[in-house]
Amino acid sequence: MSRSYQAILLIAFGGPASPEEIRPFLARVTKGIPIPAERLEEVAHHYEVVGGKSPLNEITLGQAEALQQLLSRRGERRPVYVGLRNSAPFFIDTLKRMAGDGVKSAVGFILTSHQSEASWERYKKNIEAARAELGAKAPAVDYCESWHDHPLFVQAWLDLIQRAYGELAPERRSSTPLIFTAHSLPTAMAARSPYVAQLKTSARMIADKLGQPEWSLAYQSRSGKPDDSWLEPDISDAIRKLAAAGGKAAVIAPIGFVCDHVEVLYDLDIEAKKTAGAFNIELLRAACPNAHPTFIEMMADVITQTIGRAENRE
Repeated sequence: MSRSYQAILLIAFGGPASPEEIRPFLARVTKGIPIPAERLEEVAHHYEVVGGKSPLNEITLGQAEALQQLLSRRGERRPVYVGLRNSAPFFIDTLKRMAGDGVKSAVGFILTSHQSEASWERYKKNIEAARAELGAKAPAVDYCESWHDHPLFVQAWLDLIQRAYGELAPERRSSTPLIFTAHSLPTAMAARSPYVAQLKTSARMIADKLGQPEWSLAYQSRSGKPDDSWLEPDISDAIRKLAAAGGKAAVIAPIGFVCDHVEVLYDLDIEAKKTAGAFNIELLRAACPNAHPTFIEMMADVITQTIGRAENRE
């Protein structure tokens, strides 16, 4: 049966929009998870250090606006909505708004570049819970497939990484290694998903386009108990390994993130740079896609293809 869509729903994690929202936000994110109070205070401090809020919400809304404008220029009239899991606009509120606007069916685009139980599966479960709460008038939501290997995703990162390399003297660029990073996950959770395989695919495609043979994949922002097994190496360990090999500089590309939010601004720009500084290593970070025109074009392409396949399906 074919499906006719009336709207597009961008789906993201959300973040605190003010200092007062930091701790209530963290309480929502960690509900039911036994995390020590001191660890939560440590994370709250990260938000305070980078300005007392997360830029994720504003960036996501900016991505939605840029996508809407691009689609409008192409003659596409479907409205773009934003739903966030852990902050306003919450999923339930966005779905209510969509229903009030007469939307019965929407295409969901998950703003997480690599699939895992902690992201894609949980988002879908939360959307379904919100739909169940809303009842019969809730819009149906179908989802775009993974876009970690989309040529325009690769191209956007290629541009961003080239800009970072451009900050180095020309004679140093070819010898400066590239370190891709993504959020660490418990190894057991990662084993149940295509997360690591998709990250390696993205990294390899980007490095090949860049012509950079010296690249590696590291992880960041781990939490949980110290003795739990999480994906490694941690970015700090990767920097120490580089120092031990006599390295003097590195470019970091956080391909597991689509916007510059706290886990990039603090964990990389502050903590990782502090580690690098202790070894006199120059650390350059590529900006995240945010509203990069090529990234927005990729979103539009994935959504348009999804709509086309659904509407032509018999």
